[in-house]
Amino acid sequence: MCDAVRADGPDLSMRQWSILLTVYLNPGPHTVRALARDLNVPKPAISRALDALSILDFIKRVRDPNDKRIVLVQKTAAGAIYLDEFARLVESHAEDQPLSALYG
Repeated sequence: MCDAVRADGPDLSMRQWSILLTVYLNPGPHTVRALARDLNVPKPAISRALDALSILDFIKRVRDPNDKRIVLVQKTAAGAIYLDEFARLVESHAEDQPLSALYG
């Protein structure tokens, strides 16, 4: 995955990746509280990671229309594109490597 490391894109932490993948791969709605519970990470750490992901426009936070105290974490088009491009990079790299190189 050297291509991902060398790319000009953002350098996400493992916590940011975990949150991003949780939001994009699991059905919502997603909240800070639920993400903290599901990932077993304190809420302030989730909030800091969401701040960074929001700046990159990979997620957005919106108030729940039914309960303004609740903040929902939602997908964005930019985040979906980023994950799609990363998935394509992984797939193309996997196609170029023999299975023994991937697992051995």
